Amino acid sequence: MAIVSGLLEVETATMSLTRFQNVITADQYQRLMATVNEAQLLFAGRTIWNVNSTASGGGVAEMLRSLIAYIKGADLDDRWLVIPGNPDFFRVTKRMHNHLHGDAGDGGSLDEAARRTYEDALRPSAEALAEHVSPRDIMLLHDPQTAGLIAAMTEVTPYVVWRCHVGLDMPNDLAREAWKFLLPYVTPANAYVFSRADFAWEGLERSKIWVIPPSIDAFSTKNRELSHDQVESILTVAGILGRGSTSSARFQRDDGTEAPVLHRARMVEVSPATIADRLVVQVSRWDHLKDPVGVIRGFAAHVSPYVDAHLIVAGPAVDAVADDPEGRQVLEESVQAWNALPPAARRSVHLAILPMTDTEENAAIVNALQRHAEVVVQKSLAEGFGLTVAEAMWKDRPVVASRIGGIQDQIDDGRTGLLLKDPRDLGEYGRAVVSLLEDPARARRIGEAAREQVRNYFLGPRHLMQYAQLLQDLISSSVEGAVS
Repeated sequence: MAIVSGLLEVETATMSLTRFQNVITADQYQRLMATVNEAQLLFAGRTIWNVNSTASGGGVAEMLRSLIAYIKGADLDDRWLVIPGNPDFFRVTKRMHNHLHGDAGDGGSLDEAARRTYEDALRPSAEALAEHVSPRDIMLLHDPQTAGLIAAMTEVTPYVVWRCHVGLDMPNDLAREAWKFLLPYVTPANAYVFSRADFAWEGLERSKIWVIPPSIDAFSTKNRELSHDQVESILTVAGILGRGSTSSARFQRDDGTEAPVLHRARMVEVSPATIADRLVVQVSRWDHLKDPVGVIRGFAAHVSPYVDAHLIVAGPAVDAVADDPEGRQVLEESVQAWNALPPAARRSVHLAILPMTDTEENAAIVNALQRHAEVVVQKSLAEGFGLTVAEAMWKDRPVVASRIGGIQDQIDDGRTGLLLKDPRDLGEYGRAVVSLLEDPARARRIGEAAREQVRNYFLGPRHLMQYAQLLQDLISSSVEGAVS
């Protein structure tokens, strides 16, 4: 990684889109290649700049890493910068994030003091970007952390897109407070992108709103195929499961090289689950909105007494996620919830704090964990789009998830997964998990249908083609405006 006037530049691999030829349909592939040819002409001489607040530890960073690699593989100039921040800035932006989800978070308000903290932290980044961006370049600014850069960027280029990855189906007063705070920063953008139509804010010009659902990369370290021996060995060497082979604890990096798994997860448990145990798994950040405490308590009360299975709640090492100051607190609350379980239930519940020293190693561990699970859970209380849901579906796993946000666009209830009507109803969650564990044939049918759902709607080619259409329209509108 390099430093660009105080901003961190993230290097990515370069990957060809031709690898999708045998993954998507022939018609989809033909349209993808036509889009690439048009983009090479339209974007020649332009740099596409992606700016966000972290290089690792979240879904936005994961998507950027793969999408930028494919854009570069199409011989286009795409760069990724991460803005610096301080604890006060990230406390304010986490508050925004929670409010946009309708949650009170730390209980603080988005007042004038928060505004000063926000603007003061972003001012150096705005000045640095203005020095490097040219009038023909394209800016893709991601999430609330970067909204304060928009006005400065529109002074440089007419192609400024703000992408909001979070949202709420039915906005409440907290969400509207976040909108009110952010609208002065967001409004000047040339286009606004949301993950679903219901997330678009009141007060934004409708003609500028685009709906582009996120996607996963079928070939990333987190999603590529693993053999049974690799799954067993990776989970054993990483210390997540016991009594397994260690002979194949290797994974393929995005650049095609092979690497061994070297780092172990920090486990909170009585004793390790074994490779022979049936697993229910949730993988997410340590975040109140992912409700790890509810996942733990619901499993102990409504799954463990009825089915012989183990729960693993996994998340990243909290020190590695710079823009999420609440992670340590949520992890501590999860450990407290585990400690409070009855002894019998505690033996079947495990917390895995996954190593983040090597992000691709972390991705390989998550890949193996999801593939070994019999059921994957995403019992979020709010969710912009469940990337972990799509990842598990791509791996043929039956998923139990909340009927909220983008998750309800991914799962066809009863066919490609099970949706919880009320994510706070621990009994409903437990019954859904038990129903899949008790009926492996049904679980297998759901998993197979889930993979096809992702193949058709939630892979990178669709995502890239929608972005290409958006940028093509922006450039065409700018040219027409200049002519008139």
